[in-house]
Amino acid sequence: MLNVAIKAARAAGAIINRASLDLDIIKVGAKAYNDFVTEVDHAAEAVIIKTLLEAYPQHAILAEESGKEHGNQKSDYQWIIAPLDGPTNFIHGLPIYAVSIALAHRGQVQQAVVYDPTRNDLFHASKGRGAYLNDRRLRVSRRIRLSDSLVGTGFPFRRGDNFKRYLKLFEDVMQQTAGVRRPGAASLDLCYVAAGYYDAFFETGLSPWDVAAGSLIITEAGGLVGNFTGESDFLHQREILAGTPRIYAQLVPLLQPYSRVINTEDSPEAGAEAPPAPAPAAAQPKSRRITATRSAGAEDAPF
Repeated sequence: MLNVAIKAARAAGAIINRASLDLDIIKVGAKAYNDFVTEVDHAAEAVIIKTLLEAYPQHAILAEESGKEHGNQKSDYQWIIAPLDGPTNFIHGLPIYAVSIALAHRGQVQQAVVYDPTRNDLFHASKGRGAYLNDRRLRVSRRIRLSDSLVGTGFPFRRGDNFKRYLKLFEDVMQQTAGVRRPGAASLDLCYVAAGYYDAFFETGLSPWDVAAGSLIITEAGGLVGNFTGESDFLHQREILAGTPRIYAQLVPLLQPYSRVINTEDSPEAGAEAPPAPAPAAAQPKSRRITATRSAGAEDAPF
């Protein structure tokens, strides 16, 4: 199954690379304000679905552009696909985007591929068998202090997003870390945590196809993945926190007050003003239970 996913990702990457040579002729549409889609997204998604269903015709498909239109939706196996994660970067010629493919069995991600076609970098993982960048085994970083950490994120960009709330969150995190980065492709951001380039990553407003593959790659590299409250339920919560075990634990108290699980952005109260600043990490209750997803096959990260 992993090999089929790799084959599909490389086929999509070839389409994306060819299209990147002449961006001026690409037709660009918008699903919503600042949410772009191109004919390249559709072509890449079509070749992925074709490759997967030729091998596994009875599997279900959840794809960014076509949703659940293809495959057998009653199957216990579901392929979760982002054909071109980072479309805004792509249409501007910024070479930070990726193909993301995950296979879930009864809701649990078992196989994961994130392919960066501009660098020919293939991140992949199978549950219980470790995470890899090409042929190199991945491990999360060894950093243990939040003040030394480099953290990735994404910025809100849609109409209706609570910008004031996010800016307050950004301020709280930025002041306690070594730096915050926003490249613009969540699937790659998650892989960068697994590779140790980042020590953590957080973002709101993401869909399952943005995070499914990257989440398994992180846990197989020894990291943790969950929502802002530290719980393991993140895939459909539209918020994600990932990081090394130590840094993850230090970020939960900072992010918890901004969780959609606690304060839904769509509620009238949430749009009125940013929530009060969280207390410093040292003042948070130490009894908070963190149940983030972690692979049973991954070794303990060194602390």
